[in-house]
Amino acid sequence: MLNAAFFVPLPDKLQRLIDEFALIDDPQERMALAVDRARRLPPFPEGERTESHRVRGCISQAWIVGELHDGCCRFRCDADSPLVKGLLALLCQFFSDAPPAEVAASVADPLDALGLIRHLSPTRQNGLAHARARIREIATQLSRPDSAAQPG
Repeated sequence: MLNAAFFVPLPDKLQRLIDEFALIDDPQERMALAVDRARRLPPFPEGERTESHRVRGCISQAWIVGELHDGCCRFRCDADSPLVKGLLALLCQFFSDAPPAEVAASVADPLDALGLIRHLSPTRQNGLAHARARIREIATQLSRPDSAAQPG
């Protein structure tokens, strides 16, 4: 059951994120903020660094796990590279606490909206596109009634 009291639609969430990062003009400082935020995340369980959670297409070793809580997606991630972990964490935090159908249908790219994508190598851009696709894939799986209780 979706808890409407705490639900923030993704377009509103994106605007809040843009407003938060707007205080920082320098793209490298924005990247550093993303990396710093990721450092404060709880440790990612070693047992979740599995092939089924791995982000394929990402040069760095990276993992995303999604679960359903109170009708909304919750995503967690890890990566060998601090920069990739920071950017993945930003994606996971952005898409967390939204209903699976909204996440699955979303074309929002918070990294692009924050001006972070254009400062990355094409290889990193491609890997992050795969990460966004993986988040949408997990959300699609979580939106199915028969798999709603299963972690992605």
